Amino acid sequence: MKKKTLITCLILSVNYVCSQQTSVEKSIFGIQAGFGIWAHNEFRISDEIAFRTEIGFDVAIWDGMYYESTGFLLAPTISVEPRWYYNFEKRASKDKRTDGNSANFLTLKLWYHPDWFVISNQDVNTVSDFSIIPTWGIRRNLGQHFNFETGAGLGYTWYFAEAAGYPENDSGTTLAIHLRIGYKFKAKR
Repeated sequence: MKKKTLITCLILSVNYVCSQQTSVEKSIFGIQAGFGIWAHNEFRISDEIAFRTEIGFDVAIWDGMYYESTGFLLAPTISVEPRWYYNFEKRASKDKRTDGNSANFLTLKLWYHPDWFVISNQDVNTVSDFSIIPTWGIRRNLGQHFNFETGAGLGYTWYFAEAAGYPENDSGTTLAIHLRIGYKFKAKR
């Protein structure tokens, strides 16, 4: 009896390891929240590369130190990015989950904040901007549908201030750090 149980457990373990996905999912649609809320779609370009599109709202909160009172705003944002998930094989060989693109990644994020509208409790002026930010990050699963993602990158931002009535445009180095928790709808393999 012990021998049959041991053999059954061994077969199930081998099946689990062999069934681990070692490539990018065909398509993933989900939502994420952190310092904002976003909807995203990732689709496979190759076994290790996915193309991600995202639309949502970034959040800003400030205190009354520089403004009359505490405030917040939600500003629309659009981004696209190719993502290289580079450690599927290593994770699978250690019996770690790789479904839902659960892996480390490198990306070149193209990020646009249009000056369409803002949702705020104060009268604020906003300026459109465009950023290019090389980023390193990780995504990990929390159960069947939930995941978390974190990343950091250093890039460059162009501010289109003249279009908003300011004397001249501006640009500069940008540090981008994100920490998000998300919900993944059913993925296609």
